[in-house]
Amino acid sequence: MGVGRIVIVGAGLAGLRTCEELRRAGHDGEIVLVGEERHLPYDRPPLSKDVVRGETDDVTLKPAEYYDELQVELRLGSAATALDPAARTVTLADGTVLDYDHAVIATGLTPRRIPGLPDLAGVHVLRTLEDAHGLRGDLVAGRNALVVGAGFIGCEVAASMRARGLDVVLVEPQPTPLASVLGEQVGALVARLHKDEGVDVRSGVGLDSLVGDDRVTGAVLSDGSEIAADLVVVGIGSHPVTGWVEGSGIALAERTAGGGVLADATGRTSDPNVWVVGDVASWQEPEGEHRRVEHWTNVGEQAKVAAHALVTGVAPDAPAQVAYFWSDQYDVKIQALGEPSGTDTVHVVRDDGRKFLAYYERDGALVAVVGGGLAGPVMKMRAKVAGRVPIGEVLTAAGV
Repeated sequence: MGVGRIVIVGAGLAGLRTCEELRRAGHDGEIVLVGEERHLPYDRPPLSKDVVRGETDDVTLKPAEYYDELQVELRLGSAATALDPAARTVTLADGTVLDYDHAVIATGLTPRRIPGLPDLAGVHVLRTLEDAHGLRGDLVAGRNALVVGAGFIGCEVAASMRARGLDVVLVEPQPTPLASVLGEQVGALVARLHKDEGVDVRSGVGLDSLVGDDRVTGAVLSDGSEIAADLVVVGIGSHPVTGWVEGSGIALAERTAGGGVLADATGRTSDPNVWVVGDVASWQEPEGEHRRVEHWTNVGEQAKVAAHALVTGVAPDAPAQVAYFWSDQYDVKIQALGEPSGTDTVHVVRDDGRKFLAYYERDGALVAVVGGGLAGPVMKMRAKVAGRVPIGEVLTAAGV
């Protein structure tokens, strides 16, 4: 079974999973995988942890021969710069023009930057393997480090820096780390974890300006305080890589709604021959709203649905999945089942001063469980989260 030549733009996890799912769905035609970076598709979560700490450089998802077996043509080292749905072509930065019968957009995210900062050595963002290598070279024990933004990347980088012996200041404009994702109550527990490890956590504070000539030497924070900083990591979130499709006629989500490429519930965009998966994708939810989900596990689920719909015309029957994501910070794995929100009512049912377990209530039901260092108690709640069990029932079972 074949549907012609498929060009997938974005050689990350989403691109690889789409290749695999297209073959599983029975596509026997050409597949071309385009990537801006010269590397084979690799796993990004370890960048802020194992790679930055110098514990590994091998984050490749599959070896080169795997793509030969999968009969996938790799076009690495040149980014896509334009999409022409009328001509059904993708143009690359090196001038190559690729014809397609179907195209899949899987270009992911790029880090947000703070406008107006001077271009100084020692100031980093973290998205690529090169970014991780560059940051790792600056992690010298005893240096003063500033991490701007206490989201998952910022928290993980701060933990990695402490492991390498740096003094770390972590600043976050919100009331606590991870407040918008996990709420202030659990965010305070995450802050406690970092403080216990020697991180100077400053909530309600942002970065105003940097100090230095060629290299950063310090920073002025939004509260007027000045700190020494031999290196700075900016981790204030990311935005979808959609610039190369602007002007193509493909419908995009408003930036105020999270941006990304709009698609139906199978990943098909406003053009019937163009699809989208992964962090760049704003898929239609059952209730009709569009939403982007930036979780590692979501990528595989989207790739399966889109690939089968593309090849067979019908999306596969699949049980509703419970969202899952995690973050490794020090010796504590923070895990989340469901979709916690900063506006949920949070019930902390276990807390020993380091490890914790929290239930999230919305409209009287359990909608998420978040735990730090308690994998078993988190994962056993999957069915209850999926079933939106009344919160009173789970609190009673927990002895609360």
